[in-house]
Amino acid sequence: MTRDEGSAVVDFTLVGVLLTVLFLALLQVGLALHVRNTLVAAAAEGARYGADADRSPSDGAAMTRRLVRQSLSDGFATHVTSGTEMVDGVATVYVEVDATLPVIGLLGPSQAIVARGHAFEEGPS
Repeated sequence: MTRDEGSAVVDFTLVGVLLTVLFLALLQVGLALHVRNTLVAAAAEGARYGADADRSPSDGAAMTRRLVRQSLSDGFATHVTSGTEMVDGVATVYVEVDATLPVIGLLGPSQAIVARGHAFEEGPS
């Protein structure tokens, strides 16, 4: 009998556990990036929508909520704010989304991701 008998099973188990943990961590990072990118895109689109000449910033916030609910879930669309501000002397509309950072699945600390979109405010033509 050699002293290496059964070591392949132990090696396979240890390496399998390590690879599983690494795969799940990579999957979670991908999920967090997807949520962040989706929120940024929704905020930017909402700001552009709210900056149209015949719309208000609150219309942009409503559009952002709708986009976030369609793309992710209702829980990510609860803290959406909008308004106008001056940036270098130019009137802009902003939409800001405060959402959870997905740490385990879609669960995580609240208001950890802040996505903000800006657009130049259009005047009446």
